[in-house]
Amino acid sequence: MRIGAHVDSADPLAEAAARGADAVQFFLTDPQKYNSPKPREDAERIRASEVEVFVHAPYIVNVASPNNRIRIPSRKLLMAHARAAAELGAKGLIVHGGHVGAGADLAAGFANWRKAFEYAESEGGLPLPVLIENTAGGDNACARRFDDLARLWDEVGRFGAGFCLDTCHAFAGGEDLTGIVDRIKSITGRIDLIHANDSKGGFDSGQDRHDNIGNGKIDPELVVAAIRASGAPAIVETPGGVEGQTADIALLRERAGS
Repeated sequence: MRIGAHVDSADPLAEAAARGADAVQFFLTDPQKYNSPKPREDAERIRASEVEVFVHAPYIVNVASPNNRIRIPSRKLLMAHARAAAELGAKGLIVHGGHVGAGADLAAGFANWRKAFEYAESEGGLPLPVLIENTAGGDNACARRFDDLARLWDEVGRFGAGFCLDTCHAFAGGEDLTGIVDRIKSITGRIDLIHANDSKGGFDSGQDRHDNIGNGKIDPELVVAAIRASGAPAIVETPGGVEGQTADIALLRERAGS
């Protein structure tokens, strides 16, 4: 069972060593901009490392959007990041489930997700798994409520889409963490990664505010149970830098029996 952290991208392997992490996640570009990633000088070193690597797509990516000025660049950016992540030997590219505009029909967002995978196939296919992540807020989100997630999977499951469970997002999004792994697997058939985060916001608050394990509103044992039940690697996206994340990794590793 691999447990690691979201780290700065400048030297992710050094960041992993500083935390005692055996997995890392990082951005390849500014997460708020439509920048395509550039080749990395450390690519060979990252590929050769025993540290398991995940790449997070920019937050700005929203392939579900009904606005073609957002949707089309998002598709292209997703492909660019998938290719760059594959060059690093990454196990997956995490991307948020996205949303449609206020008052828009969510069905359009689900269809746009399908079209994003169809676009990827037309461009030669995705070189690594794309892991769709559940989100915390918004009534117009494609992957906040699990009944909506099921509708999304009806569109994308056939393309081999993967899933990333964020425990903070689920809790703040109004989904009970008890037995959550079985509920998700009944929809997606898989969980590829856990974002193991506590939540500063309360249950169903819609607040995407991560906290260190045991400091927020989530019972730590529910986070540990999700890691155990999924058998997936876990990444903490928690505050406190090296000190805070090292403590979170150690706590999860001890309680999960890793």
